Amino acid sequence: MNETDKSSYGAQQIQVLDGLEAVRKRPSMYIGNTGEEGLHHLIYEVVDNSIDEALAGHCDWISVTIHEDNSVTVEDNGRGIPVDMHPTEQMSALELVMTTLHAGGKFDHSTYKVSGGLHGVGVSVVNALSTRTVAQVKRNGRMYRQTYAYGVRTSDLEDTGTSDKTGTSIFFTPDARIFTESTVFKYDTINNRMRELAFLNKNITISLKDERDGAENTYHFDGGIASYVKYLNRKRTCVHPDPILISGEKEGVQVDVCFQYFDGYSERLFSFVNNINTKEGGTHVAGFRAALTKCINRYAGDDIVPKNLREKMGGDDVREGLTCVISVRVPNPQFEGQTKGKLGNSEVKSIVESLCADRLANYLEQHPAVARAILGKVVEAARARDAARKARDLSRKKGSLSVLMAGKLAECQSKNPAERELFIVEGDSAGGSAKQGRDRAIQAILPLRGKIMNVEKARFDKILGSEEIKQLVASLGTGIGSEEFDLGKLRYHKIIIMTDADVDGAHIRTLLLTFFYRQMLPLIENGHIYIGQPPLYRLGRGKKEQYFLNDEALNTYLYSQASTLMRIRSEQGGILDQEDMVDFLRKFSYFSQVLAYLERLNIEEALILFLLANKVQTALQFEDRAFVESLREQLMAEASLVGEIRPCDWRPACWEFPVTFSGKSPMAAVIGPNIPLINEYRHALELYKTLHPYLTCSFTLLKLSSSGQEAELPAADWRGLIELVRDETFKGSHLQRYKGLGEMNPEQLWETTMNPDNRSLVQVNIDDVQLTDDTFTTLMGDKVEPRREFIQNHALEVADLDI
Repeated sequence: MNETDKSSYGAQQIQVLDGLEAVRKRPSMYIGNTGEEGLHHLIYEVVDNSIDEALAGHCDWISVTIHEDNSVTVEDNGRGIPVDMHPTEQMSALELVMTTLHAGGKFDHSTYKVSGGLHGVGVSVVNALSTRTVAQVKRNGRMYRQTYAYGVRTSDLEDTGTSDKTGTSIFFTPDARIFTESTVFKYDTINNRMRELAFLNKNITISLKDERDGAENTYHFDGGIASYVKYLNRKRTCVHPDPILISGEKEGVQVDVCFQYFDGYSERLFSFVNNINTKEGGTHVAGFRAALTKCINRYAGDDIVPKNLREKMGGDDVREGLTCVISVRVPNPQFEGQTKGKLGNSEVKSIVESLCADRLANYLEQHPAVARAILGKVVEAARARDAARKARDLSRKKGSLSVLMAGKLAECQSKNPAERELFIVEGDSAGGSAKQGRDRAIQAILPLRGKIMNVEKARFDKILGSEEIKQLVASLGTGIGSEEFDLGKLRYHKIIIMTDADVDGAHIRTLLLTFFYRQMLPLIENGHIYIGQPPLYRLGRGKKEQYFLNDEALNTYLYSQASTLMRIRSEQGGILDQEDMVDFLRKFSYFSQVLAYLERLNIEEALILFLLANKVQTALQFEDRAFVESLREQLMAEASLVGEIRPCDWRPACWEFPVTFSGKSPMAAVIGPNIPLINEYRHALELYKTLHPYLTCSFTLLKLSSSGQEAELPAADWRGLIELVRDETFKGSHLQRYKGLGEMNPEQLWETTMNPDNRSLVQVNIDDVQLTDDTFTTLMGDKVEPRREFIQNHALEVADLDI
């Protein structure tokens, strides 16, 4: 074959991918990616079909069930996918929808006026990316069923009987060859999306059940997005008691807007088009903002408004402390970008603006007390903005360069922002080590003295008065505030927060993240913020030193070293060596941590082992009273006090009973559906499957001596074995646990935390905007009660606490 033949490009090189083969070839084109986000999108794609039925007025109930093997069933009570033969495609309409891209009723506006779905490719993509799919339809008094594998039908359409109901059920199992990272669905991720959909569609009830552990939730909100705004503001102090709701339809576009002011200083706006979260906004958001600014300014100019409130308010002033949800239904939405993050329909802006302007003007006239409360908030924001402008002008006169020169920034030599790094370091001592140990060509150091201001509780003019924040803003070079911030002027493309591994270090890190999230969000969105991870341990042996980020890394190293010199013989006669020995020890170490955590929850080790031995796996088992009675009878012989069986008050279908072990905590543990719902218990359940034969036996550690002989060292149980292995491996070594960066000399800090070849950085990103916002408000806001509740709920999850 000559060179011309090798490089020929003719008709024979053009490939046609039949059916859904294109989806399996390039899945990311259809679901965004093949990671965790894409996996969960499979559920959302099927649920969106049910939501579309609801929007068309034919469905009011949707159920999502995650099965024990991570397969999923989505069911609704809509009309059911048609099953009659398609006039031109020579197959049933059900098979056509399930196996053909861009086939469905959403292109016919007489069937669906509007429709959601992120990429608009429907359930056929879910089918293509699943090893098995089963579609069941209730329609016309009958029940129908068809099965598929990898997008291809594996059975004919079957009539399986009669039914007096209607609806569709889709069962699918994700393909592990496509989703190579994981096919394990996260309950909390799905739960957040189902709750959001229930808020946006007030006539729908959405049920979510997880058969892996029995967790379940049901959502129905008669108030719709008004309930959504109340939920978002539940941890805030509001300026006016009730959210303001604006609803209307114009030119076929349904507009629903609800907002409420709170006493904070940030804007929190969530926008949706046909239930799709438009994270980047679009014309519908622009229309609302224009109407809000216009109405507030017009009202402020009326004669009834006191003179001290008559100030020209800008858009930023009007939106300070605003929580808002915008939901529009558009028949032919035009989105910008592949992920549909921004609405582009120009006509929607004028529709939303005119509707909101008219309705809001009437509302303000009819509710003068609310109007005055809002005006007071907005005028205060305008005055603060003016004060901030003056403060900014004053700092400009002094000159930002002089601020840097007078400050503590140790600049780097490179002029290329793409390779420059800024380390924000806690304290002068760590700053000194970092300055001496850094790569001066690309690494700059900014030490912080003490803790910066909590910007969650501060107005913008107060923020600009903070010396530490002035230093930080001047170092970054982007400016601050919506009028001045310019990402293009960023002087460092890597901003690395490097704090101690103690309580104060965690607090400083949280304060810095709060500042970046509230005042410089584009830095996080564009991946410029990182968290440095200094090592927790230093293991020295002679002149050799090794560093470890955490306990798991240290244990893995120790057990790997031990496996080269030792073997384990169990009482049962088996020998474990090399990789099997490492895996065995790692699993038992983790099992020990899990047991310790559960004991802090007042669930004794003996009780945990009893429940594991009796195969207590899901909360659903506690719906069976006979099963609960069997557990109680067995425990009566082992525990000092066993209470009566009673109905579970938080899960009415289940049963529970209290139990106390002698010589242990006087508090009774409750045996019920609460235990299988604990993540750590589920981890223990997985570990128990392989570890249970070794939980009650003794061991012998066979250690090879320098003479080549094996010494036999006994261990009474698995805990003694772990301790023995560690002691023998630690011999001749020195282990140091670091509490602060200042304990490291410059060479150690460089080698472990700053050297790009060795260091470990965590990039800060935002997976769930609402959850992130909620967390910052809880931890850093004014309300004490939500923070106290958070601490009480999560206190036991803390493994190491240095006070």
